[in-house]
Amino acid sequence: MHGSTKHNLKLLQSFGNHIIPVGYGELASGLVGDGRMAESEDIVESLSGLFQKKNDLGNRKVIITAGPTQEDLDPVRFISNRSSGKMGIAIAEECADRGAEVVLVLGPTSQRSHHIGVTTEHVRSAQEMYEAMNAHHGTSDISIFAAAVVDYCPASVANKKIKKKDDDMAIALERTIDIAATLGKSKSDKQVHVGFALETNDEMKHAQGKLTRKNFDLVILNSLRDQGAGFQGDTNKVTILKHNSEPIQYPLKSKRLVAVDIIDELVGFL
Repeated sequence: MHGSTKHNLKLLQSFGNHIIPVGYGELASGLVGDGRMAESEDIVESLSGLFQKKNDLGNRKVIITAGPTQEDLDPVRFISNRSSGKMGIAIAEECADRGAEVVLVLGPTSQRSHHIGVTTEHVRSAQEMYEAMNAHHGTSDISIFAAAVVDYCPASVANKKIKKKDDDMAIALERTIDIAATLGKSKSDKQVHVGFALETNDEMKHAQGKLTRKNFDLVILNSLRDQGAGFQGDTNKVTILKHNSEPIQYPLKSKRLVAVDIIDELVGFL
C-alpha cells in the first residue's frame, strides 16, 4: 500500500471512521494484489465486530509470531514446515480489533494481514524471528508465540548448490534458538506470555511441560489427531492450559473464532 494511502486511512480513522480492509486477489487491471472489494462475509464480520467491539486491550502492546521459519542448507534448499500462519494472523487481528498496538513477526508464508491496526515485520529464519521479537519485548505487555519455529538448522550452509552423488549424504544439524524460552527468562511479572503446542502424541503431557519450562502463562494445545486442526486449514480445535487450573477444551471452530476464545482467556491475566 502506498505511503500516502496509509496516511489518508490513518487520518480517516483519527476522525472516528472505521476501515474495512480490502481483499487480496486478481484485480480488474489483471494484476494480483491488495485492492479487491472485501468479500461479503468479511464485511459482515467487520460490522459485527464494530457493533460488539471490546476495548479490553486498549493501551496494550502485543507482539506475536506466526508462520514457519526457513533454515538454509544451500542457496537452493532449506528446512521448514507446513505452517501457514493463519492462526497467528487471526490472533493478531483480534488483538487489534480489541484496541491493542500489534506487531506481527511473520515467517515466510503467502498469508498476510490486511488489518490497518497490525504492523507486520517479515522474517525468514529462527534467528531473524528472535531478533525481531527481542527488539520489541522490553516494551511489550503481551507476547504470543504462535509461529512454528524450525527446531534444527544445518550446522553449516553451503555457498553453492550441493550436487547429487551416487552415495547417501548425512547432514549435521544444530539447535536453533528457542525464542519463547529465551525471552521467557527476561519476562517480568507484568508481562503475559502465550505459547502454542501442536502435538501428535502425549499431547497434554507435552503441553504441560511447555507451560512450566518456557515460563508461559497460557499454552494453546492442538493435536494433529483431531480432524480439522493443525496447519494450513481454516479451522482449529484447541485446549487452553493455565497454571493451577483445569484445561479448557473447545470444539472445532474457525481460526478467527478460536482467536476470540484465546484472547478472552488472555485478558484475565491483565
